[in-house]
Amino acid sequence: MKGPLCKENSEHQFFFPKSIIPKPEFDLEDFRDDDGEEIDYLKLILTAKVYDVAVETPLVYAPKLSQKLGNTIYLKREDLQPVFSFKIRGAYNKISQLSQEEKLRGVICCSAGNHAQGVALAAQKLGINATIVMPKFAPEIKVESVKRFGGNIILVGNDFDEAKAECLRLQKEKNLVFISPFDDKFVIAGQGTIGVEILKQLRQDRLDAIFICCGGGGMISGIAAYIKRIKPETRIIGVNTFDSDSLYQSLKQGKVVNIPTAGLFSDGTSVRQIGYENFKILKHSVDDMVLVTTDEICAAIKDVFDETRTVMEPSGALAAAGMKKFLNNNQNMKGGVFVAITSGANMNFERLRFVAERARLGEEKEVILSVELPEKLGTFLNLYNTIQLQPRSVTEFTYRYSNPTRALFFIAVEVKSTEDKNDLEQSIKKMEDVVILNISNNELAKNHGRYLVGGRSAVKNERLIRFSFPERPGKLSDFLNNLENHWNITLWHYRNNGSDFAKVLAGIQVPELENNKFNEFLEKLG
Repeated sequence: MKGPLCKENSEHQFFFPKSIIPKPEFDLEDFRDDDGEEIDYLKLILTAKVYDVAVETPLVYAPKLSQKLGNTIYLKREDLQPVFSFKIRGAYNKISQLSQEEKLRGVICCSAGNHAQGVALAAQKLGINATIVMPKFAPEIKVESVKRFGGNIILVGNDFDEAKAECLRLQKEKNLVFISPFDDKFVIAGQGTIGVEILKQLRQDRLDAIFICCGGGGMISGIAAYIKRIKPETRIIGVNTFDSDSLYQSLKQGKVVNIPTAGLFSDGTSVRQIGYENFKILKHSVDDMVLVTTDEICAAIKDVFDETRTVMEPSGALAAAGMKKFLNNNQNMKGGVFVAITSGANMNFERLRFVAERARLGEEKEVILSVELPEKLGTFLNLYNTIQLQPRSVTEFTYRYSNPTRALFFIAVEVKSTEDKNDLEQSIKKMEDVVILNISNNELAKNHGRYLVGGRSAVKNERLIRFSFPERPGKLSDFLNNLENHWNITLWHYRNNGSDFAKVLAGIQVPELENNKFNEFLEKLG
């Protein structure tokens, strides 16, 4: 490595907000391999073997996002790779570097999707036997793709960790070569070719920042290693989800952090620990981090679809979600040039309904309200007419008679702006004896609120409990079996909507004398 990865440029056109990310002193020891030899990532990236199977993806101007954000926005379309993900770059570069003896032994990897496809296609191209260990919940679209590329698939384990344990066991037993999804210098270099293409395709000097999603850190470390050597004034901004923030936590604490759990919605970045080799680069080169919610990802999927007519998977739209949030939170930044990597489009069809529903909330174009009014003739119509004082689309309006004096409504309304939302709420507040509550950010309300309209049942000793568990085959059956037959179920709401976690609202009749026993049962469930 010839000098530091990152340096500041006093001529930068923006005053970027102060980053929460501390930058340690540059240490050359961070860039030595196990034999003590210096790793020159610039050379590794420029000599990476990726184009036998990968393609140079386009860098496309995004006019709608540019207008919305007041900046020039480009999307780097890695979703257009043969496996619909950037992962093929690193996988092929790594496997192509193997010795003849290693190639004869065969390769193995563990993945729920995109890395598996990359390894399978790379191995097929190079005539190498590939064993792909995938968890049993792996999406059918990705399993079928791996089969098409000739990978020997082993479906095992109820989660990634169980599948990985079996992968490592098989590696030792069969003396196979393990292909890491991110924690490897050749994988990093392969992903770094994205950065080479961005600077070549941009055709202008100004590039304020690149937004890059992060799971284990393969892509962001590769791009950062190149960009910070060639164009160090360009900011590298990483994007994590709030529930899979290994890079954010590691940078904040100055060491590799293993987070307790990783959310599953953005399954392509669902990683509990950043790679060690990746962190050696990232602690010197990441300028800032953005954390986003599921709703913000869904809104970004819609934004990218509006630009490209392509549906990104959640991790594929993660960088765009982070870019939107960063620029919306820094309104002084106008007229700049920004790039977001659309990293993949292996979307499960079953998730589309969930994404469409949540996108409106993520865009803040829909508001969900709970409204309580006197139960009398004309209340229903008066509420609807109040909503329509300005032309608005009512997307949901739920009511059930249950109380002779008070009427409870669950309503969802499309709004044009924050001002329109405030006007709506103020109009309803002027109604007689009204109680209004904005529940747009309440997960319980978003998932179950419409089924609780009418209030609590008259059933004696009913307890309402909300449960959540990973949405995987067999989990609902396991959950119901754990409930046993001891208590009477008085309410049950579950629906598979393509989210990462199943959410169940249950009413359970528990006699007062059995409260302690029931609480112990809940503790056992975790």
